[in-house]
Amino acid sequence: MASQNVTQNIVRIFKPLRIFLESYGAPVLDLAMRIWIGLVFFRSGLEKAKDWDATVFLFQEEYQLPILPPEVAAALGMTTEFSMPIFLFLGLAARLAAVPLIIMTCVIQFVLGAAMPAYDSPEHFYWLFLLAAIVVRGPGRLSLDHLIAKRFAG
Repeated sequence: MASQNVTQNIVRIFKPLRIFLESYGAPVLDLAMRIWIGLVFFRSGLEKAKDWDATVFLFQEEYQLPILPPEVAAALGMTTEFSMPIFLFLGLAARLAAVPLIIMTCVIQFVLGAAMPAYDSPEHFYWLFLLAAIVVRGPGRLSLDHLIAKRFAG
């Protein structure tokens, strides 16, 4: 009986903390995850835009994707790295925006990483986990998706 009272006291003490963290901590964490992973890709897009000729050269010589011509692959990559993070930052269609970034990360890790050890990095798995969390959980309460859903849910 005494152990049950101790357990009840612990639950009673930590319940307000749990409620606070779920109400305020989780939305801030969701936003931070979206911003952090979005910045990874956005900065990569900025690097590609700085020197277009060098970017195309990388796609011709180093990345060498078997399906697309280098110019098309470079343009698609840069466009994706600029556009999808904006959707993540806003939390607008965030689940959908995370999918191309997951695909891009898988190509970097498993296609390029298999051919060149420099692209085989554990960091890519962290990216995948963050992007998968956005797909599975959604962007959270601090997002346009949440506001839109709240508006149209009634």
